[in-house]
Amino acid sequence: MRTFSIFFNTIRSMSLKKIMRLLSLVLPHPLFSLLSFHATLQAYSIAQKKFPKTASTNGIGNAFRHALWCCFIMMYCCKISSPEKALAFCKRMTDLHEELFPNKPLETKMDLHNNKFGMDYFMEILPGIHRQFFEKSFFIDGLEKKMKNAKILKNLDDDFDGLLVYLDEK
Repeated sequence: MRTFSIFFNTIRSMSLKKIMRLLSLVLPHPLFSLLSFHATLQAYSIAQKKFPKTASTNGIGNAFRHALWCCFIMMYCCKISSPEKALAFCKRMTDLHEELFPNKPLETKMDLHNNKFGMDYFMEILPGIHRQFFEKSFFIDGLEKKMKNAKILKNLDDDFDGLLVYLDEK
């Protein structure tokens, strides 16, 4: 019930223009949208358990959550469609999220970077496993290993392609 109230309050706080943008993405893709919502809840829950202090801030837990979120969206959507369609939808969905709920420029760069990292990571391991057999643990374990090389994003010019990034919370 708490999830529903958060979702309802979020929608209620949006302008009509933002609601229309959201509807233009979700209505043509109802299954992808439902699966993405499920992926959102799962990624948030897992990140909160693993990184209770930084999953909802701009720390390393946030980097993990964004990458995991994209992996889960891709995993669920690939079970009903092609990886290419899942990737296109995931990119549109996650980019739209950043547009509808804007942050400071450095935070936005971090979120978009980690979203791309998650999508790239999924596509990297896709050839080795049939998409119907993906499990959440593949991404959780893999991203935890990749976090060891995560970098602190300090300015908009930083380029850490292929690495997770987070902001220094100090």
